Amino acid sequence: MGVVLAAVVAVAAPAAPFLARYGAWPQRPDRPVTVLLAGVAPRYDDTAPVWPWPAKPEDYSGNTDTILLAQARPDGQVNLLSIPRDSWMNIPGWGYGKINGANPHGGPDMLIAAVQKLTGVHVDGYAFVSLYALRALTDAAGGITLDVPSRMKYDDNAGHLHIDLQPGPQHLNGVQAEGFLRFRHDNLGDIGRVARQQLFLKALAGQVKRPWNWWRVPLMLSAVDRNTKSGLDKQTMGALLGAAAGGMKLQTSTVPGTFGYQGAASVWNVDQAALDALVAKSFRDPNDPRFLNVAVVNVDAPDGSARRLKTRLEELGYRNVSIANGPRGPAATTISGTLAGRVQRDVGHGSVAATAGVPGADVTVRLGSDTPAN
Repeated sequence: MGVVLAAVVAVAAPAAPFLARYGAWPQRPDRPVTVLLAGVAPRYDDTAPVWPWPAKPEDYSGNTDTILLAQARPDGQVNLLSIPRDSWMNIPGWGYGKINGANPHGGPDMLIAAVQKLTGVHVDGYAFVSLYALRALTDAAGGITLDVPSRMKYDDNAGHLHIDLQPGPQHLNGVQAEGFLRFRHDNLGDIGRVARQQLFLKALAGQVKRPWNWWRVPLMLSAVDRNTKSGLDKQTMGALLGAAAGGMKLQTSTVPGTFGYQGAASVWNVDQAALDALVAKSFRDPNDPRFLNVAVVNVDAPDGSARRLKTRLEELGYRNVSIANGPRGPAATTISGTLAGRVQRDVGHGSVAATAGVPGADVTVRLGSDTPAN
């Protein structure tokens, strides 16, 4: 018995820092839990007296080469949405630019705000992963087996990147997997990298599912923990671990769009209508009111109140907010319709009422005299 216990302790020991940090145990979530995962590009010290330049200490402030939304659902499904790094959008707090520039301009908060605005999906937490995490995670998993779609040959001394992969099924170690993920020199550019990221994640999930690999899980947790900056609470981490323990049934998708240019820069022009349809199908929380049609009526509030509320709700990720006309007169603020209680929290005042709403609206907000002036 003592030998068995010692063996268990020895196997679990690498995960001790992770468990001490989060204290989380696997548990199935009671609602969809969504985490933003971002791979941060290394930065090199161009003042160093040696060549190739050495990488600077990782502070997770660089551009995000990989951006993924991972949503764990109560039924055990894990939905992954790949967001191309070149997606062009109006980033809150910065302006128009590629989404991968949000992090160096405003850190995790700005990137989260950009992703929430783009997708309308609430982010429960984030994890920024260094380049070395992918290498360490792959080796901790015992490597991954996948089908390399084409010949990959590329050398970049400055970027410490040397890729030499033949096409066909093969087992990749950490360094090879890193090259597979970072390769961009094909006709698909960033979209090709996104497709390879999804192949990698499916192969990694296949490794985790194999019952004889259970002893590798603590090693994998350790590899991630020492190469990650995260804003995850215990509940969110428990939900993600619960999804992994349930077999990680992955469904992958990519933000739809087309290649284009902004000046001389190559960008990914997002097809917002197609993205909204994709999110509504695969990422919508049935208890999330932000996908509902919300009508705002100024009944007895200061002028401009309906417009200000519309703007605030849209900043929170509401996708369909309109201003409607209605009779004016003395009244307090009321919210009626589907999920009125959830909407009331975002409105910030007023009461839920069982009254008829504006035709065609799921929720009607009638702003009354208790509405703040600004």
